[in-house]
Amino acid sequence: MTSIEFSLRRRHLVSIVPTEVSHVFTDVLVIGGGIAGLRAALGLEPGLTAVVVTKDLLTLSNSAEAQGGIAGVLDPLDDFANHTADTIAAGKGLCDHDVVEMVVREAPERIRELIGIGTRFDETDGLIDLTREGGHSHRRVVHANGDATGREVMRALQEAAVQRDGVQVWQNTFTIDLLTVDGHCRGAIVHDPARPTTCVWAKQTILATGGAGQLFRETTNPEIATADGHAIAFRAGASLRDMEFMQFHPTVLYIAGSSRHLITEAIRGEGAWLRDCHGHRFMPDFDQAAELAPRDVVSQAITQQMAKTNHPCVYLDLSHLDADFVRSRFPHIASVCADFGLDVTCDQIPVRPGAHYMIGGVTVDDQGRTTLPGLWAAGEVTSTGLHGANRLASNSLVEGLVYGARAGEAASKAAKLIPDDFAVPTFSSDSDLFERDDDELNITDLRNSLSSLMWRQVGIERTETSMQEAAERVEFWDGFVSNRELSEMAGWELQNLLLVAQLMIASARARTESRGVHLRSDFPRTDAAQARHLDIIATS
Repeated sequence: MTSIEFSLRRRHLVSIVPTEVSHVFTDVLVIGGGIAGLRAALGLEPGLTAVVVTKDLLTLSNSAEAQGGIAGVLDPLDDFANHTADTIAAGKGLCDHDVVEMVVREAPERIRELIGIGTRFDETDGLIDLTREGGHSHRRVVHANGDATGREVMRALQEAAVQRDGVQVWQNTFTIDLLTVDGHCRGAIVHDPARPTTCVWAKQTILATGGAGQLFRETTNPEIATADGHAIAFRAGASLRDMEFMQFHPTVLYIAGSSRHLITEAIRGEGAWLRDCHGHRFMPDFDQAAELAPRDVVSQAITQQMAKTNHPCVYLDLSHLDADFVRSRFPHIASVCADFGLDVTCDQIPVRPGAHYMIGGVTVDDQGRTTLPGLWAAGEVTSTGLHGANRLASNSLVEGLVYGARAGEAASKAAKLIPDDFAVPTFSSDSDLFERDDDELNITDLRNSLSSLMWRQVGIERTETSMQEAAERVEFWDGFVSNRELSEMAGWELQNLLLVAQLMIASARARTESRGVHLRSDFPRTDAAQARHLDIIATS
């Protein structure tokens, strides 16, 4: 384990006067309404109360956007050892073996729980239909509505959560910062345009805010994935880990001028080929598994082939597959492509990589406990040790389920042992030291500039020179953005993105090797001596 120290400019984004804000008390506060957050809320002990805070609508999350499915050993021809081995092979030497075994063994139970609350997975002849994705040795991925698994899973979880006794859901509520008193997390400062800024005091807090894809210009993530959880945890004193590992999904629909759309891994699992602009099927040149190689291999191969052909994308080819099967198995993708005049059964589908999944995050143990007492975390905001240096396809939703359940139950039990206290503790914020004038700050321009810079210089291929230039530019931007107290969500998101960009760059510069999703063209080899995690710790 190696630690990086990072000097924090500020502790809070807003100044709080306790007598001028609202206060709410609950047993458990869950920040985030994706798969991990809602599963955590379902673990609430009877008689306790919980508030689930989500920055947008419950229907909008990375979880809801997931297409491929959930990996779990359900086939009699498969076993836990296979799933464990596949996960560890993809993780390139950084997986925690005990964590991998735990998640793999609990996966089938969590999938059955989803069925129990009404999730309708696709079936064939009365049995759950399983597909195979890149890096998997067996067909073990359950899916729903063909290629819209996330929406169906989240539908069932949302219905269960809103009906759960003691659980309130606050939508369109942004979490500005965590509240800490005497070194313990005691809740969070939240903002809703419809109500005053509110301090939610909680006996235990669970962070499940999702990812950081909006750091990059090209991403599969929705607009809300602005690294908020990573930033608020770090400002509060929690340790983060492996922030250099951002996974880039190989296949994102690339239509110039349009929004980006994920093309699920399962489409290659069912036999689609990747061709370059000259029609050459190039993946066999890079890996014996061809299109079924792990995501890091495929993304890097596509990037190299685009450079070789001087073309902005490559192409998915499904023309050799049965047309009726393609339409029935991938209805969402077929519909999206049809909007651009593309027929997935016969046309070449233009794709290129995009930022997809944040592997690094808040350091947690096997219960979801962070290094900050009173704070737990689950899902994409965490670094659990499951994914190592590269996430195996469809292991993300199951991680959210397993750690959501574990963190929810553990935090709930911890909260039950703490007596009620409805007094507001003494606390202070330091933001009164900062300017409140943001009239000259063009937030949209800065955010676009940041994501473009990160894509060019801290994207799929990295060098010390490119990252040093990025570090200097981001630090400059942060210097005049962080000295302001902003008053709207867009501003707070920008401040969070700037902080997490700096953490990612610092970690990526410290790992002087190539491993998994972290490709250093100036250090192209994997160094066995660097098979360790990188902690990053805040200093004042």
